[in-house]
Amino acid sequence: MARLIRRRAEPTITLINVVFLLLAFFLVAGTLAQRPPETLRLVSLSDGTAAPLRDVVVLYADGTVAWPDGVTEAAGVVAGLPEDAPRVARILPDRAAPAQALVALARALQEAGAVEVRLLAETRVEP
Repeated sequence: MARLIRRRAEPTITLINVVFLLLAFFLVAGTLAQRPPETLRLVSLSDGTAAPLRDVVVLYADGTVAWPDGVTEAAGVVAGLPEDAPRVARILPDRAAPAQALVALARALQEAGAVEVRLLAETRVEP
């Protein structure tokens, strides 16, 4: 009687497949993330946490405001915030933006119903 010999599958091939799928996932996730405008120079902080850029109001150096897609005023930004959590509006200011424009924008967001207004800045890590 002939004996059949079964070869076990290589476990490294399964590992390579998993690593490849993870790599593909992170490449796709990284390209789908919204990036800040290239002309924007962010305020620098010594530490902080990164925040996503969706539903963020951008304030440029000349004082102009770039609203999120489909929004033209502060009330639209606040209306787009999730209702199941505290309504926190986020502003991404240019480091050369006028302080008066920043304060006016923050007040407009608060008057529109934002419970809190947060300023986003880039994190600088000292070596």
